Amino acid sequence: MVFRGRTVIAFIVLAIFASSVVTMTVMNPGILEGRISSGQAGEVGNELTDKDLEKVATTYDLIRTKYLEEVSHDQIVDGAINGMLASLNDPYSVYMTAAEAKQFDESISSSFEGIGAEVSMQNGRVTIVSPIKESPAEKAGLRAQDVILSVDGEKLDGLTLNEAVAKIRGPKGSEVKLEILREGSSEPMVVTLVRDTIPLETVYSEMLEGNIGKIEITQFSYETNKRFFEELQLLESQGMEGLVIDVRNNPGGLLDRVVDIVQPFIEKGQPIVLTEDRSGKRESLLSRNENGVKNYPIAVLINEGSASASEILAGALKESGNGYLVGATTFGKGTVQVMFEEELGDGSNIKMTTYKWLTPDGNWINETGVEPDLEVKQPEFFMVKPLDKEAVLTFDMAGEDVRSMQIMLQALGYPVDRTDGYFSAQTLDVVKAFQQDNELPVSDEVEEQMMISLEAKIVEEIRDPANDQQLTEAVNYILQQINN
Repeated sequence: MVFRGRTVIAFIVLAIFASSVVTMTVMNPGILEGRISSGQAGEVGNELTDKDLEKVATTYDLIRTKYLEEVSHDQIVDGAINGMLASLNDPYSVYMTAAEAKQFDESISSSFEGIGAEVSMQNGRVTIVSPIKESPAEKAGLRAQDVILSVDGEKLDGLTLNEAVAKIRGPKGSEVKLEILREGSSEPMVVTLVRDTIPLETVYSEMLEGNIGKIEITQFSYETNKRFFEELQLLESQGMEGLVIDVRNNPGGLLDRVVDIVQPFIEKGQPIVLTEDRSGKRESLLSRNENGVKNYPIAVLINEGSASASEILAGALKESGNGYLVGATTFGKGTVQVMFEEELGDGSNIKMTTYKWLTPDGNWINETGVEPDLEVKQPEFFMVKPLDKEAVLTFDMAGEDVRSMQIMLQALGYPVDRTDGYFSAQTLDVVKAFQQDNELPVSDEVEEQMMISLEAKIVEEIRDPANDQQLTEAVNYILQQINN
């Protein structure tokens, strides 16, 4: 969550897309009118002295005149500001140059091009929060908590988040190679993606069997609340008896949009979200629902890629008792940032954490996330590691790529004898059967052509609702509630 401006009249939600420049969106200022104060800073014990300023100026002069290589004025000043913010050890407090800020603002009003994944700086590493639906990142099998080590062979160590994002983003059709380290893997993998235009549609709906409606929200942007209610009204007009809200891999978005969406499911006067400042003062944002709570059961699908505004939705529905959470514990982003633009006066800005946000019961979910009511793991092939297209897999090899291939083949119905990463004789027989079935050259080697075909088949399986165990359990819950 982010506030904008000196007087803090609006929330803003950060969504840093590796596929683009940093993306930010702004909510309707009126929603918090009279609820959130400007958050005046308290007395500070240690002010900057003339000696401090002289020390900074001396350092600047020494770098400019004595350093081995010539360094520009802007590089030193920007570096100093980045250094101060880095001392906070807060991945959400960052500095943007005028150029970065301009790109940031432009990206919220139009489509953007890139790989389509929100990233954050976690423990000094560029970490994926979640891939965007239908994006190159999602299609390549990238997922939440994947760490991006390098871009086109260039390490990201020591770069700010904005600098890293600038290297990852790029024009549609251009190719980028990312070195990815996945939790549980001992070795990094190289994933090649082709950048594309990232879709702006954020709401998808369908009617499932049993008159159960499903609405997927991929992020909370300007039109999301409007689109949500259009789809909700359509489903209700078709006789919907229960609703599944899917915010898996939803990195967040506009606070006022998620608050608007939650309204019909929360009793009037009940809190949807709380904020807390540095002194511990809390403010509540209450439901304004005038029409009563919807009278059908609701299940919410969440996972480790559900962050920020998605967690507000999940927390509000869970703690009100009006929603049942199914899936995996969410990402855990529970802080609020203020954007300071006017203060700097040159087009650059500072986004700095100034508030916490808490669930209606006062729980701070930062770095812990919102836990589901029912934890459900997806099939193993949902989490399989993408194959290294530059490698060639052959009989008697062993490694994580072989194991990933075996898991994929097993998911597609091929009778592999093992999934431990050893390329056995029986695995080779299965490989040849897959090659033959898919009109590929039959050989003793697994090369790029087969890898691409195999991964495409797995993507189809992942997108098949019949394989979605979390969705299945959510539907089962709603059916039980309807039949009780």
